[in-house]
Amino acid sequence: MAIFLPTPARRRRTGPVALTLALTCLLTAAPAAVAQPSRDAPRTCAPHPQVTRSVRHLVAHDHITGAAVLVTGPDPAAPCARWTATDGTADLRTGRPMNTTDRLRAGSVTKTFTATVVLRLAAERRLSLDAPVERYLPGLIRAGGYDGRRITVRQLLRHTSGLPDYLEAPEWQHPERMRYRHFTPRRLIARALRLPRPEHTWHYATTNYLIAGLIIRAVTGHSPETEITRRIIAALGLRDTYWPGDEPRIKGPHSHSYFTSADGHRVDGTAWNTTFGGVGGALVSSPADLTRFATALFTGRLLPARQLAEMRRTVAADPDRLWPGARYGLGLISSPLSCGGTWWGHAGTVPGGHRALVARGPGGRTAAVALTEVPATLEAEEDFLAIVDTALCEGASNGRTPA
Repeated sequence: MAIFLPTPARRRRTGPVALTLALTCLLTAAPAAVAQPSRDAPRTCAPHPQVTRSVRHLVAHDHITGAAVLVTGPDPAAPCARWTATDGTADLRTGRPMNTTDRLRAGSVTKTFTATVVLRLAAERRLSLDAPVERYLPGLIRAGGYDGRRITVRQLLRHTSGLPDYLEAPEWQHPERMRYRHFTPRRLIARALRLPRPEHTWHYATTNYLIAGLIIRAVTGHSPETEITRRIIAALGLRDTYWPGDEPRIKGPHSHSYFTSADGHRVDGTAWNTTFGGVGGALVSSPADLTRFATALFTGRLLPARQLAEMRRTVAADPDRLWPGARYGLGLISSPLSCGGTWWGHAGTVPGGHRALVARGPGGRTAAVALTEVPATLEAEEDFLAIVDTALCEGASNGRTPA
């Protein structure tokens, strides 16, 4: 799994921080964080004990520094439609408790923003999903046995292009060594083309999305960051969502993030130059903004019905790279729920330790999860996914998903 892959749910190894096919930031034993009452949860609404217990377990048992989940019902204006559960610490230096209002690095959730703009351009007939990359970027993919004449835009968005991930290169085994370096998309793509061809048909690669970003630039004449900002971030009023560029610090109120260094010490990884992720994983956002984005996407505010349906046409994902039952569409993951149906969304991990996830259930309930540390074990990964399932299923009866 690469840096921005949603969740290394099958990961079992332990060791220092490393970026391989399944990046994780491995933890030393840490004292259980003290549970904190949610500062922004509605006080007059019914409690949500199952989600509260799930979040507390991730912190106390799995030793995650801080965890928070924001849940919103299908009608945000309805009474008690918005509620939260938090536990642990947002900043170990000050002891500030975790909350759902802080900004964090969204990682691969960025891919859903990028895919949405590509699909908007398809709806405007400015590009075709089934056209080859070569049509828009002549000569870009012509090395290492890879051929842009045989790779379509759709395959990029679905990770079925057959391209490797530049983050699998040996130099990324220790991403902290390149923490403050600047990278360009073309340089990273060129590095990917020198890597061996993936073994499986579906292969998660941020390379695909850097190429998609270059296609956006070729078609519009503007940078993909500009187009994504104009068409989504500004249009929806996402005030906590922005492109950090080369600035390693996060602007405004934010949670810190943590990883374990090669010498076994817990390190504050909040400051990081994320140009290496680009439109595949560089966005900073907040749980509220991610919820607003997902709601707008799935209620048809961002895409016509035809393109949204295209986005939700999935293929089976490699369970060793996601988790059993997960499928991948065009910048979207679908995953089965214990209460029936599936959730749709995306998640992301960055090497400094932040993990974000946004998911929408079939009843219209949306959950956004923020972690300040990446789970280190298979059990912790399963506990993380359990938070999502519980947040979307709590209150279900007779096997039916709640609203």
